[in-house]
Amino acid sequence: MPPSKKSSTTLLPVLLSWRRFLRGLVITVIVLLALPYLIAPLYRFANPVSTLMLWRWMTGQRVERVWVPLEHISPALPLAVIGAEDGSFCHNRGIDLGAMREVIEQSADDLDVSRGASTITQQTAKNLFLWQGRSFVRKVLELPLAVWLYIVLPKRRLLEIYLNIVEWGPNGEFGAEAAARWAFNKPARSLNTQEAAELAAILPNPVRRSARTPGPLVRRLAGIYVRRQADFPNLDACIRAH
Repeated sequence: MPPSKKSSTTLLPVLLSWRRFLRGLVITVIVLLALPYLIAPLYRFANPVSTLMLWRWMTGQRVERVWVPLEHISPALPLAVIGAEDGSFCHNRGIDLGAMREVIEQSADDLDVSRGASTITQQTAKNLFLWQGRSFVRKVLELPLAVWLYIVLPKRRLLEIYLNIVEWGPNGEFGAEAAARWAFNKPARSLNTQEAAELAAILPNPVRRSARTPGPLVRRLAGIYVRRQADFPNLDACIRAH
């Protein structure tokens, strides 16, 4: 039997409701995807927080972060971090690692330690706008965001943001200042080469690794990064104050 006029009339509002729901969902997704691209240029001037910091605040967990400009951070720290995380930072376009990183990572091959393939710009994009952990979806979102950050932010500002938002301690310590005070009871501007290298060595996992009480792995990695600072003193050329 053909459907009655009454049943068709009843079904129509349901279909319209689902259509409005789906349209609203699509619009919401588009806005969420576009928002980081609209916000990122503002970070030339505004000092951001990371998504992990926001999550900890929302869940009542401890967050310690004191923003310090790059000129108030010991030069040893950005040089150590670039050498450890992204040797081609000054030359890549956000996602291109380049030949320099391949050269300086050869010395760590025998440690069986994977630091991942993300550039500092990619890690900054992840920390600012995405979530932690390994995820194909997150990586797909991260790559164009990294390119966009490269376009809209100078290298010096990119590294300044990264050093001030990265998680660097086991109990909500974020950024270089909190890290230096937690690990060495001193400000970030007073870090020496060895201390900077030890902080760089814990970046993959500051909960399991410690610069305050460094284990054998952290000490070995720090030794490598100290040598890199001596061998490649110009890795940070693009972020030096003019």
